Amino acid sequence: MIHQQKHIKELLKRFGMDSAKPIDTPISPSTKLIMNYGSPSVEEKTYRGMIGSLLYLTASRPDIVFSVELCVRFQSKSNETHLNAVKRILRYLNHTPDLALWYPKGYNFDQYMLMLIM
Repeated sequence: MIHQQKHIKELLKRFGMDSAKPIDTPISPSTKLIMNYGSPSVEEKTYRGMIGSLLYLTASRPDIVFSVELCVRFQSKSNETHLNAVKRILRYLNHTPDLALWYPKGYNFDQYMLMLIM
């Protein structure tokens, strides 16, 4: 079983989101992230730190891959809208810190990969 509970709790604490209200989905279906030059920009170092931490989590949390990928596109020109999307992902992680990948003992991954290739 692969899980990142401890890392998620540390991540939430580091960015001050450990007491944020949990949410059921990592991104709203109506969210449209675009390059908006009129919005106030955010500190790039903080935004990139959040994104880097979330990218690390995507190895064990396929449920956030799409949402994180949307936010990664705006690392150089991030604004409040992008930061709010990242915070929503963190709130989702606050709701689901115990999700994990489970690989059954004795499962033959080589056979599974061979089926995918064919």
